[in-house]
Amino acid sequence: MPAIRHIAIYAEDPSAVAEFYKTTFGMKEVNRRSEEAGGSIFVSDGYVNLAILRANGQPEGLYHFGFQVEDAMAIGRAAKEAGAAQQMSPRPAGRYAEFRLHDPVGSPIDISEHGWDV
Repeated sequence: MPAIRHIAIYAEDPSAVAEFYKTTFGMKEVNRRSEEAGGSIFVSDGYVNLAILRANGQPEGLYHFGFQVEDAMAIGRAAKEAGAAQQMSPRPAGRYAEFRLHDPVGSPIDISEHGWDV
């Protein structure tokens, strides 16, 4: 069964937000990108990967979420039939997710067969 395994939020200070989640909820840091690579910090509860991305002028808060699936193409077809706002498209190389689609109200959803660091 597909499962939510990734949530991304924008923050002006990713380090402070990561510390909040680590201190408040006991999440563990599983990856950190250098400032040159965007300064993103990834924390996890062992099931869900929370990506804290530098806002860089974007509104702070929820950005997108991601599902780990067994068959991305089947999910893409099901999403289209169910009314996805945009068809599934490949993500750039080097990203955790292989694809992105948008639900009927435009919420971005990452789709990955290999998943995220947890």
